Amino acid sequence: MDLHLKNLFDRFQEQFGSGPGLGPGSGTCLMKVEGISSNFIKPLFKASAALYRTEPWRRLRPGHLFGVRVGKDSDWSGKKQPFPCSQFIGGDGGDIGFYMFRSENDAKKMTGLRETIRVPNVELLRVTYELETLMFPSNRKMIKSLSLEASGNDRFPVIDVARCTSSGELQFRNPTLEELKFVYAFMRAISLVHPLLQADKESGPNWTRLISFDPFIETVDIQWPSEMARGHELVAVTISHPPGQAYEEKISSTTSSTPTKYAEPPDEVTFMDIRVNSNSSSIHCAMCEKEVHGDQSLCCGRCRAVVYCTSLCQKQHWKESHKSMCGLYKAMMEREEELVMKIFMFPCSAAQPCKWLESLGIHQKGMWRRKCSCYSHCPFGLLPVKGGLWDSWGGLDDEEYPGDLPFHNQLRDGISSPILLSGWSEYYNLRSLSLSSPVADILSHPLTVYHILTALSINTKNLLLKGKEVILHYLGPEGEMDWMPAFSEISHLLNGLGNIQIIMVGPEVPTNLSGTTSGISSRVRVNLVRGVYQEEATYLPSPHVIVALNCALDRYSSWGGALDLIKAIGVPAFFTEQSEILCANAKQVLRGAGLHITHPVTPNPFRSPVKNHDSSTNLPSYSNGFVLGVNA
Repeated sequence: MDLHLKNLFDRFQEQFGSGPGLGPGSGTCLMKVEGISSNFIKPLFKASAALYRTEPWRRLRPGHLFGVRVGKDSDWSGKKQPFPCSQFIGGDGGDIGFYMFRSENDAKKMTGLRETIRVPNVELLRVTYELETLMFPSNRKMIKSLSLEASGNDRFPVIDVARCTSSGELQFRNPTLEELKFVYAFMRAISLVHPLLQADKESGPNWTRLISFDPFIETVDIQWPSEMARGHELVAVTISHPPGQAYEEKISSTTSSTPTKYAEPPDEVTFMDIRVNSNSSSIHCAMCEKEVHGDQSLCCGRCRAVVYCTSLCQKQHWKESHKSMCGLYKAMMEREEELVMKIFMFPCSAAQPCKWLESLGIHQKGMWRRKCSCYSHCPFGLLPVKGGLWDSWGGLDDEEYPGDLPFHNQLRDGISSPILLSGWSEYYNLRSLSLSSPVADILSHPLTVYHILTALSINTKNLLLKGKEVILHYLGPEGEMDWMPAFSEISHLLNGLGNIQIIMVGPEVPTNLSGTTSGISSRVRVNLVRGVYQEEATYLPSPHVIVALNCALDRYSSWGGALDLIKAIGVPAFFTEQSEILCANAKQVLRGAGLHITHPVTPNPFRSPVKNHDSSTNLPSYSNGFVLGVNA
């Protein structure tokens, strides 16, 4: 009898749902949407299946509301976003899917503690994942005839728009083509960004099952399927939690002061012992630059970022400079958790580069020779080369480095197009690389260049999508000149469309390599030019974009002439720095040169996952950690 009742109850849940939700599908069918075509429906189901695989319901509950913005308001009828608020349902049982609301207020009205509340005259768009066996015949016929992709093993999305009448009854209609387009963009974007949500461990009572997340906002570029494109193949989608989050610069926009909230010094200078592993690299006092051992060093007790040899040096440094910077350093240290890439399964801290490389079995091998000082005697670009790609990657296993092969199944309706990436997770998945592979540490340079060309610079993105050539001036190359096998990956990402000419200009280019051209692939070639940029630029083809990676703008006086030239020619230029403090200094240098910062400081999704160790601070530092741009 108990088994019979259990089976009956399970069947009831499958048909009618339980917990949050408005019940099963309404019988609407996408084939009945006015003006729709089968080629429009297929990418919808594909995006739905991709979202289902990310399992958002494992952490997200109806109480977690998300703000959604797709493109500009003027892109949509009524000059406003159709459904700017969303929630996921099914994490606590019942219907599995997500709801999209006309406003955040509507979402709050309909979100009860355990049930979805029926609010009169409130309209919402529903996407529910239903078992094929329980779907209406019209939907089953559509799935079979179009060979639509399933979500999971046996579920498919049912999309409708619901409205509750004043009497409490539900009315349903088919979504419009425009509403379906909005849903597609949301599904593509949320599947990429919801895994990035970080739990706020200090917020919320321990007994609640609702996880609190840190405030979050992320914008990604989504590629429209050809059937949905209206003149533009890409659209920017912004997801925020909670709704209403806005981008804020973490560093003061002024050139001479720290943010006001960090201006007040502590009542008294505080100290604390800094804990340093015995295998860490050498540490130097921020005041006198004396080398100190971990068990003898002190750090600022407020920001915990700056290291000293004695309390005397700490007090002196506080008076001279640290007093004005301590609050800013503290904010940067608090952001360290956000910058750590937790997806990787290899050690992501290289306090001693040689030991780190040895632990991975790649010390003094291939391109990795530029990751420690053992080959510092050899000029950049002149490392002895032997063997093929396997040797270049230090003899890593086949599943741990990208082969010289095209990406499979990346044609859109039989047409090739550059592959647009959101971050390391997507790239490793496309290349079927093991997350124990450290290649991201070297690939950070070429993939940062590719990210700039296809995501940050609108002009170069459009040129590549049209199959044209992009000319890029690459300033200040060093170890990159020995990483040409890694830069060839850009060619595969172009996926058969467009060409890139990279002209590397800098004083570290060896004399015997200056003027040479390396055709590292059929679509990417690299020219090397020795000299400072402002003196050599007149002899070079005009660029579409200028890039300088890990440039340390505040540390080299030679940047002054280069920045004057960049201002004069007005070409978009992008710079990466390893830490936020370097970005703050870079902003001062750029503004001092009269350049307008058009792309604010943001974490680079293709930064190296390996944390660097500054000799006098504990500030988070990653190769290509942050990116900012001018003239863009």
